[in-house]
This record gives sequence, structure tokens and C-alpha cells, in this order.
Amino acid sequence: MRKPVRDGLLPRMEARPTKKGFTYRYHPVGAKPVNLGPDRIEAIRKVLEITGGGDDIGTIARLWEQFKETPGWKRYSQYTRTDYEQCSLKLLEIFGDARADLIDATDVAKYLRKERADAPVRANREMALLSNLIGLAIERGEAKHNPCREVKRNEEQPRTEAPEPEEFAAFATWLAEQGGQRALVGMAAEYAAGAGNRKVEFLDLSWPQVDEVAGHIRIKRAKQRGKKRGEVIEQIEITPHISELIARLKVVRARQKNPDCLYVFPNRFGTSYTQEGFKATWGKLMLEAIKKKVIQHRFTFHDLRAYYVTQHKAERGALPDLHANPATTARVYDRSKVVKRKAL
Repeated sequence: MRKPVRDGLLPRMEARPTKKGFTYRYHPVGAKPVNLGPDRIEAIRKVLEITGGGDDIGTIARLWEQFKETPGWKRYSQYTRTDYEQCSLKLLEIFGDARADLIDATDVAKYLRKERADAPVRANREMALLSNLIGLAIERGEAKHNPCREVKRNEEQPRTEAPEPEEFAAFATWLAEQGGQRALVGMAAEYAAGAGNRKVEFLDLSWPQVDEVAGHIRIKRAKQRGKKRGEVIEQIEITPHISELIARLKVVRARQKNPDCLYVFPNRFGTSYTQEGFKATWGKLMLEAIKKKVIQHRFTFHDLRAYYVTQHKAERGALPDLHANPATTARVYDRSKVVKRKAL
């Protein structure tokens, strides 16, 4: 005898096959079955009304909590989880009480174009999270389609500016002259500009990863997917410039309260910087540098990765190997203003 279909149904619900699909029934204890009709979502709602529970079933707020319990959430890096946590704040403010199956493309478009008109790029990230939540609702039988896939995202333009060598040198020198943690942040910036790593890749860089005898630094490449997650190792050449930077970092290490500190770029407590802590420190230093006219233009720490790519191309004539797809490196990070080529 064929077992009754149970996918996505509540306890005591039954799906009965028909020529056109299924019809649903609910079996109350000690009473006759209640016909619920052919719509599964509506059938689930009727059962919840009968039992007096699940008022928040299928809401974005509830789906967000359920999303954080999925295996996919556990596979995300801590940086991605934190980013999604931040995205959820504004998203839940607008959509928290809305049921996933009642959100349509018009609601998504309004959010992107009007509700978040002042932060169009951030709105795209928030819509990516909403799409994941509605996708979860579809898997759970609480929605039938994903309206986020029906609306075009806000247009994003890659940043086009990178700090000029003279301006970056002035900023790094200004930090070095102040000593302490400011000098250490400056040296972290010098490393990013010279090696091209992301913050997430080197904020917890430890001294055993720095092999001066072999002449390289070994770092796990971030943002890898699937089987390559955590398996791509970047072996970065220790050039004379990086070697000189390492020497200065060793001097700082020797002066610390704990000269055996494991981290190359420790915070004042001797542990590695968090993403949020380093970002806040960088922002304060950048504002102060502009106020004191050390530099004329503000740049983000991630712009130093573009600085590395641009200078690498200018000095060596080729883009560095940063992505599996070289076109991504060229499109996002190459900010050359002068392109040199040979004539025939």
C-alpha cells in the first residue's frame, strides 16, 4: 500500500492524489476529516487556524531564524554571516511581518528603488538575503515562487579610483611617525598595498606563515566555493619591499609586552583584529588624515587591493593572479589611467 504524501505537511494532515494533483484533508482527534481543498499553502493555514497556532508561519522574520539553522548557514564564513546579520536589520524592519507568499515583484521593486534609494548597493545585498529566505519558504511549502528573481537589481559601478603612490606614501609615513597601534595599522596597509591580500585573509596572519628562508608568505585565499573552500593557498613572494616591512614588524613585536605574540598584526590586546574593529579604526584614521590635510582624497582599505593590481600591471606589465577568472581582476581592480601598448 502506498504511503500518504507527507512533504511539507503539518501533523494529522493528509494529501490525497487526484487527477489534477492533490487535495488535502485534516484529521482532528475523535472527529471526521476536514476537507481543506487543493491549495497546499492555504490548507496549512486552515489547519493552523483550527489548531490555534503558527501565527507567524511563513513570515520573513520567522524564516530568518530558520535560515540561521540550515546547513548552508553553517558553511558561510563568519564575515558572510556578519554581513547577512547587518542586512537583516533593515530588511526585517520593512518585511519582517510579511508572509513570503504574499510578497510580489512590486514590493521588491519598491524596496530597491524607493525604500533604499539612499543605499542602492546595500539594497542589492539585502535583496539577496530576502531571495534566500523566500527560497527557504518555497522548500518548506510556504511559498510558490520567488519574486526577487523577477526584479532587476540596482546598477552597480565598480570603484574607479585607487590612491596615488605619493598620497599613499604620505598616509603610511604619517601613521608610522605616530607609533603604537597607528603605526601597526599603517604597516597592515603597506602589506595590503604590497601583497594584494584582503583583510579577511591576513588580519589573523601568524608568524609561522612567514617563511623568510623559503622567501614567501603562505595565506589561504578567501571567497572560494565548493570543494576549493579553504584549499587554495596563495604563496606570496617576499620582495625587498615586503622584507623591509617584515623587519619593521619584528622590531614592533620585540617591543610588545608579549614578544612571543603569534600574530603579525595584533591589536593592543595581543590578539588578531576583528573585521569590525579594524574597519572602525581605519575609518577614524582616514577622517583624521583628511582633516589634517595629510591626504586629499579618502580611500577604503579595499582600495589598496586595487592599488596593488594597478601598480603590479604598471611595473610588471601583467595583472596578478587574484581570481580564478582574470576578467574579474581586470574589471574590478585594474584602475589604470594610462594604458601602454606597442605600435606595429
